[in-house]
Amino acid sequence: MVDRIRLWRHDALMQHMYETASFWGDKVLSWTNDPNDAFWLAQTYFNAGQFSRSARLLTRPFRMAPPQRSASPTHPGANGFILSCRYLAGLCHMQMGHWSEALEIIGESNPFHKTSNSGAAIPNNDGGIKVEASMCYLRGLLMQKLNRGDEAKESFLEALSLDVKCYDAFQKLVDSQLLTPDEEWNIIQSLSYSSQTPHDATFVRLMYTSRLRKYKHQAEHALTRQKLVMEYGLGDNPDVLLSFADALFCEFRFADCYTITSRVLGMISIHNQALPMHLACMFELKHLHSKLFLLAHEMVDREPDNALSWYAVGMWYLSKGSWGQARQFFAKASLLDARFAPAWVSFAHAFSFEGEHDHAITAYSTCTRMFNGSHLPYMFLGMEHLALCNYGQASDAFKASRSLCDSDPLLLNELGVLSYQQSNFAQAAEYFESALLVANVTQSSHKTWQATYINVGTCYRKLHRLKEAVSAYEKVLEMDPRHAVALSFLAICYHLMGDLDAAIVKYHETLSLVHNNNILDLLNLALEAATVVDGPRLGDAEWRQKVADWKVVTGQVSHDSAVFEMSIG
Repeated sequence: MVDRIRLWRHDALMQHMYETASFWGDKVLSWTNDPNDAFWLAQTYFNAGQFSRSARLLTRPFRMAPPQRSASPTHPGANGFILSCRYLAGLCHMQMGHWSEALEIIGESNPFHKTSNSGAAIPNNDGGIKVEASMCYLRGLLMQKLNRGDEAKESFLEALSLDVKCYDAFQKLVDSQLLTPDEEWNIIQSLSYSSQTPHDATFVRLMYTSRLRKYKHQAEHALTRQKLVMEYGLGDNPDVLLSFADALFCEFRFADCYTITSRVLGMISIHNQALPMHLACMFELKHLHSKLFLLAHEMVDREPDNALSWYAVGMWYLSKGSWGQARQFFAKASLLDARFAPAWVSFAHAFSFEGEHDHAITAYSTCTRMFNGSHLPYMFLGMEHLALCNYGQASDAFKASRSLCDSDPLLLNELGVLSYQQSNFAQAAEYFESALLVANVTQSSHKTWQATYINVGTCYRKLHRLKEAVSAYEKVLEMDPRHAVALSFLAICYHLMGDLDAAIVKYHETLSLVHNNNILDLLNLALEAATVVDGPRLGDAEWRQKVADWKVVTGQVSHDSAVFEMSIG
């Protein structure tokens, strides 16, 4: 009879009929007083949201004597119930917000660490996920709740090391920005796949590699995606498509990225990793702002308790220039999910866009403490200090950012701007050249880097490397023939080189696009010089003053900040 009613309990649990499962499970436990029956009844209570009832049952003493064996990841512990019961009890207390009590139940460290039955090289006998790894993951969650970030990171790393199948731990490490790009890559490539999953080692490693940030190892990432599509038939899998979208987003190819994220969201309406990129692309592509409004409205109606829904609302207000309202909804998103990086960074962006640099600095500083594996908050912090001419603080922030990631072309551009502002034109040119080189390696959209081509051309002009300056400005005009700043600077270069006819033509082209008295004065100087067949001299004070006036109007060096990355990673 007991076995028959156990079957009723199990079927009711599988069919989500929790009251039925609780009713019959309670009768079984009354008959048997078996810890295993108590565990399954507690599972029923947990699934029904009755966390207090589940925790009380799991910590209730039973009359049966515990087996006389030492504690191990697979055998009962000294407190009288199996490890799985302790794990479930900890989960119950975490769901109730009793974080310290939950940590006391599961322990502040892994009690099986360095024992003969524990370790990365020890596979699980039944082929499933080790409860020991799940305990470490839960410990990491509790450490995060208690603001013990370093210990949370170590717990997640231990969970993933103990069992490479523990994707939750991997996701926390990646999404919470707990590791630098180099740390991510080295750890994921060094996990014990072969000893733990000998038949699926390559597949698991490829799936994890596809989720890593794309600032480095572009060739390896491309090969990973190719293998997942060609060898494993996952070309239409949301997580593999997400990897393609992430690579395009890092290359600032927002239209292409939007196409792929739209496909992902067509399969999974709320995809926690794809949606931040999708919303950022809609923000960058102005013709999609109306769709952004509709999407945000739909998300709030469908999932009002999801941080992503209110983040979408904030993004729409940000696209409309309503900075205060945008911050209000970003703050609401961060309250719903305190570890949601895009909301924190976008909250700071709203201050920056409004020109509230001091508040932006405070907000970005908070992000650096919360997401210390990401270089982006430090970079944005440096940009704010640079806007306030705090060159020392800007330099410190950029150095901190570069120590975390030295291959972001946007960061290299900002380092070039800093060097230029300090009149170190040679070093500035090197940074701008490096930024363009990295951008070419990652196949970024060339139009994104027009400002950097302008910047490096201006440095060349300052260094009297006029032919190289002309080449840089001409590259901008190849991408945008009506770029007024590039035309005007190209005209000045021709003027300096004594090619008055070419200078006059470019001055005229500039004036056809923008009316500016300084350019008009430079044109008149060129025309006067042409009439006497005598080009300008660098010592000509009047001519130099006109050039200086034009530089003030156009902006000598521009930050490449048109594309603020809305998601960290």
